[in-house]
Amino acid sequence: MHNATKLRALIQRPGIVKAVGAHDALSAKLIQQAGFDAIWASGFGISASLKCIPDASFITMTEQLDVERNMVEAVSIPIIADCDTGYGNALNVMRTVNDHERAGVAGLCIEDNVFPKRCSFYAGVRRELIPIEEHCGKIQAAKAAQTVPDFLVIARTEALIAGWGQDEALKRAEAYAAAGADAILIHSKAPTFDELKAVAGAWSGRVPLVVVPTIFDGVTAAELEEAGFKIVIYANQAIRAGIKAMREV
Repeated sequence: MHNATKLRALIQRPGIVKAVGAHDALSAKLIQQAGFDAIWASGFGISASLKCIPDASFITMTEQLDVERNMVEAVSIPIIADCDTGYGNALNVMRTVNDHERAGVAGLCIEDNVFPKRCSFYAGVRRELIPIEEHCGKIQAAKAAQTVPDFLVIARTEALIAGWGQDEALKRAEAYAAAGADAILIHSKAPTFDELKAVAGAWSGRVPLVVVPTIFDGVTAAELEEAGFKIVIYANQAIRAGIKAMREV
């Protein structure tokens, strides 16, 4: 069974799917042992641990895939790859999908940032997003390229991060779902859950929603599920905890 089929089964069952960000095979193994459902192969975590560099499109797909292959060998739960902007245009995205399928990765996430991407939480950085039509083209290319039927393509919009508002975020989300995305990740840097809760309440429900609670905390998985989210990604909590522990040794 391909890992993509495992991920599809998780999404189709009742309850929220809990994924945690890993940066290497060991962290992935520990996440599985802790009982989580899936792994998020974190671009931030891999950039930081592999090269000690910012999350700004410096890591190549080859470098990212090398880490992800090690994760696939180490764990039996599905892995979702953080593929930033897809490593290029629609043609590049097609290769990205095929290489990730062959590596045993269950799905990937591509965002509507311009290249090179900027970490969503960098202060004082002006945000620019690619046109809706361009990102729809990437999503369509990803779905056309896939050979594993259950492979998951998550489309991520940074409209809230860019300060473009809820209406633009929902407009983009609807367009990406119509283009074939299997799930939608609407990212936010708001310090509370209120913004994303409102967006989820206004969502059409065309495809499942993904949430990444990095800035706000104190919201339980049950509360996220009640708000309308199907997948929660704890993207960098593990590496942050590891850094803190190493400093205190």
